[in-house]
Amino acid sequence: MSNVAAVSVDDSEPDPRWSLANERTLLAYNRTALALVVAGIAVSGSHAVADVEFWLAATGLPLIALGAIVAGTASRRFTRVQAAMRAGDPLPLPRVAMLLPWGVAAVAVAALVAAAVDLL
Repeated sequence: MSNVAAVSVDDSEPDPRWSLANERTLLAYNRTALALVVAGIAVSGSHAVADVEFWLAATGLPLIALGAIVAGTASRRFTRVQAAMRAGDPLPLPRVAMLLPWGVAAVAVAALVAAAVDLL
């Protein structure tokens, strides 16, 4: 098995496998963003359809916002990674991937509190 470098140091094109992997990562971010937005619409729309308390339905709004943030930063990350590979620089840290679990956890805690208040 050969040891193929991701990019040469003369600003040439990176190995296509690395570029395609970067593209797959972009698509994964977009799928995650779409899932967050759809889940947020479903949760916030439950207020009108299932007569759910407003506080519980309002937990869908942060999901929509989180989906918008992920979608908005996915393209920027793709571009930054591609530029780093072309220049032979270290890849930038995936800030959104590090913050996304905390955002989802915060929404889950808010939903838990809203559901608990609804039960009282």
